[in-house]
Amino acid sequence: MLMNRRQFLYATGLLTLAPSISLAQLKDTYYEVLLRHTRWAETQYDPVAGRYRRTDFGFAVVLGNAVLLTRGNYDAALAGIEKDVLRQHTLATIKHFAASNVLAGGTEWGKTLFWDTTFQSYFVLAARLLWPDLDAATRADVETIARGQADYTTSLGTGNDPRSGGWTPNGLTGGYRGDTKLEEMGVYAQSLAPGLAWHGDGPGWREAFGRWSRNEAGLPAADLANPSTVDGVPISANTAANLHDTFIVENHGSFGPHYQSELWRTSGRNAVHFLLAGRPLPEVLTKQPNGELLWRTILATMSDAGEPLMPMVDDREHLYGRDVIPLAFRSTVLRDPMAAFAEAALASRLLAYQAHPPVYRLAKFSGEAKYEPEARAELAISYLLHELRPPVTPVPDFFARAAITIDHGADPGLLTHQSAAAWAGTVTKPGFTKFAWQPAHDDWLFKISGTTPMLLPPATVTKRNAVVHQQVRDGFDGTASLLAFADGFAGTATLPTGTIVCALPRPGRVDVHNLAMTGMPGLTGSRTYTGASGRVTVRAREAFRVDELTFPATTARHVRMVGVRPHPTYGYSLFDFDVEGDLARGKPTTASSFDTGMEPGKATDGNPATRWAVARAERGRADSWLAVDLGAATTVSRVRLRWETAAAGAYRVETSMDGAGWTTVAEHPRPDLSTAGWLDVDGRAGFVARAADPITVHGDTISVPSGIVEGYVRADLRAVAANPAPQCPPSVQASTADGFLTLFNLSNADVTGTVRLHGTRLYRGTQLTTTNGTGYALTLPAATARIEPPWFTARHIPAGITAIVHDGRRVTFRGGPARFTLTHRDGTTMSIVLGQAERTVTMPQAKPFPLNDLALGRVTFPNSVLPPGMTDPAAAVDGRQNTSWTPGRDGRMVVDLGSVYGIRVGLKWTDGPVPPHTITCSTDGKTYGQATVARYVAVSTGWRPGHASLRSLSVTGGDPVG
Repeated sequence: MLMNRRQFLYATGLLTLAPSISLAQLKDTYYEVLLRHTRWAETQYDPVAGRYRRTDFGFAVVLGNAVLLTRGNYDAALAGIEKDVLRQHTLATIKHFAASNVLAGGTEWGKTLFWDTTFQSYFVLAARLLWPDLDAATRADVETIARGQADYTTSLGTGNDPRSGGWTPNGLTGGYRGDTKLEEMGVYAQSLAPGLAWHGDGPGWREAFGRWSRNEAGLPAADLANPSTVDGVPISANTAANLHDTFIVENHGSFGPHYQSELWRTSGRNAVHFLLAGRPLPEVLTKQPNGELLWRTILATMSDAGEPLMPMVDDREHLYGRDVIPLAFRSTVLRDPMAAFAEAALASRLLAYQAHPPVYRLAKFSGEAKYEPEARAELAISYLLHELRPPVTPVPDFFARAAITIDHGADPGLLTHQSAAAWAGTVTKPGFTKFAWQPAHDDWLFKISGTTPMLLPPATVTKRNAVVHQQVRDGFDGTASLLAFADGFAGTATLPTGTIVCALPRPGRVDVHNLAMTGMPGLTGSRTYTGASGRVTVRAREAFRVDELTFPATTARHVRMVGVRPHPTYGYSLFDFDVEGDLARGKPTTASSFDTGMEPGKATDGNPATRWAVARAERGRADSWLAVDLGAATTVSRVRLRWETAAAGAYRVETSMDGAGWTTVAEHPRPDLSTAGWLDVDGRAGFVARAADPITVHGDTISVPSGIVEGYVRADLRAVAANPAPQCPPSVQASTADGFLTLFNLSNADVTGTVRLHGTRLYRGTQLTTTNGTGYALTLPAATARIEPPWFTARHIPAGITAIVHDGRRVTFRGGPARFTLTHRDGTTMSIVLGQAERTVTMPQAKPFPLNDLALGRVTFPNSVLPPGMTDPAAAVDGRQNTSWTPGRDGRMVVDLGSVYGIRVGLKWTDGPVPPHTITCSTDGKTYGQATVARYVAVSTGWRPGHASLRSLSVTGGDPVG
């Protein structure tokens, strides 16, 4: 059996690679994980009360129990409890909490929309699975709960739940800045689903369910362009604005993919009730307004583990058990092959994740205790979804299909690039500034979550200039940004190869995940770093960090630790500060600050369980300190510091005779490796620094020097570093990583001049060949960045030839006579004979990138859901000649240009009678009319069968307006 085989592999330590999970194994995997998790679930059982605990909704474990008791092959050895005993615990708990629910006349829990109704949904579902085993009174209570909650939620209309405090959907207006109301509206809909599913339609129930469900992902600018009906109501009737107009969700003041998934998380909870009750799914569960554009944002941040990367969230990262249900819903109910791939990737890691300490748990990296019973319940629902709706076959080339570049705007603060080889994002949200990069989409390689800094200074960005390159318009995918800070500039760029480039105003930092998680790829308990100076292996720290520092003997009365780099979230905290063994024990100890109950003396009291911690308000302060007075001058040569989670990234030890004048005697960390030019990280990624200063490794932290730094997924770093760097005018920095010319103007002034390049790649613009390269004529506006792809390579071209690259197809040469070979980046080769006169060459079949069409690759509406008879309007802006948009009867499409431009619009139709049509424009997506300045362009038709389809909608114009 699968379970016994896995059990053997775990016991023998042979399970060292994440297993590949087939569609047939998904249910078995979920079942086995639930079995193993039961050992944790039983810690929630109170033997005195005879039921699972109320604390943190621990009693919600009954849903996982109900699945194990009614399905599959129960294995008591894995579960750690006999099946009959588990049944007794479960039934007693259901009986108690059914009666104690407020809706059934109790006082212990229930009715409150946040968060009781989430666990109430699990509870009702568990009761229904075990319905034959429940007594009549308990059944009546469960029915009362489902009906009563539907009645109560409906009675609120569009108002707030007075029991839920500040948790509110803000009526049907919603909200998207800081905290989306998608989640709140989802909870309102979720509280109605059990009543609708198990008891049919009560007064106003279905209307309320549909109203909240349709508005969850509402965005008026998009919804007003969609007349499609869902459950009989037009999407254009939606009023809520719960998303930014780039279809990104904020929560807790930042972009949170965890909440981006709420649309399908609540849908999964709701759908399982209807499916188990044998009732048809409400249409809104399968036709979700704007759902696919929201899903696109998840794909744009997806990792190889089936979880989205979370560059602005920390305590919701790596919640494997809790993150299954959105994928399970999309793969089974929505039949999404992309979600099916991600779900299989996540499921393949579940057992390895679960076996990592603390064992059995499914949400072990979160600070919220209620996530654990919730994860069990949602894994149980995922199992049931697979039982009721077998999943679609996964796509084979997920990341190639998911590849996209999106600028979500300065307000959300995320410029993201998902490529086939890596994910990267420039984060400029205040408090989260970083240039996050995950080579090979491995979310266990570099730490990028929450406030963890990466590469960029963590300071506030005062000005942001961002450029998004798209294959359809520019011939390649990439992003470039130039960021201004109070004291300087920084630049970032991402390339289609997965490589990143940054221009750093000061040294940057990268933190590396390093732990042992048997069965998880890459997490072997060590990381190996290789550079020109040698190789070092850094072992993972399995417990709280202990630093033993020695230094030349010195005479001192006072010894102190002075912080240099605090823990990014928690600052500094020490269990023990020992000097020469026990000289500091019980001695007077002071600090720059302390938190209540964590006074300075707790670090020198000899009690290993007590600790000093900086005051909460001082956690971000770098130079916090802790000092001990030894009482008399003493010879000291060593200190020992035992840190809590809030361990210093860097600090120094100082001594003093009088407590006023201090001398540094030791510093931490001392580099494990310091190497010039390049550094390979565990064979998984690498950095090349175009600077004289070295790259250093300090434990699990990499420090890179200021200037141009390039990051590669896999490359011959020694060879890359040996390539000469571009020579630039003052205030300009440049890179030719992977052949692309990346340019940064790190100043407030326009720059003209010459960039001297090695080799004979030719970029858009004018360049003059030299004996070993080219001189590229540069014009770069103030505080901007851009990327130029290498459209041509001229082999054996002599010095003194001027090449003017007009676009990706055409180049003009001057300065002959000369003979050389011209190769296009698509591989096409042409022999060039250049005489005294200039010669213009056009490459056959090549496209003249970049194309001057603002509509290419832009988001179009209607999107999801399409009206009857209409095909996807995106076909009119995809740059292909063999695709077109069929409007359907009186169909209308809208393209969002992303910004307001001065515009000219052109239409091309397929063969046949062109339908009557009008073109209107809008700056806000709501009010349309005739204009030459617009962000939204609409084509309204009187289309009928037999009319032509729209082959292309093109928009040309100048720079953004305003």
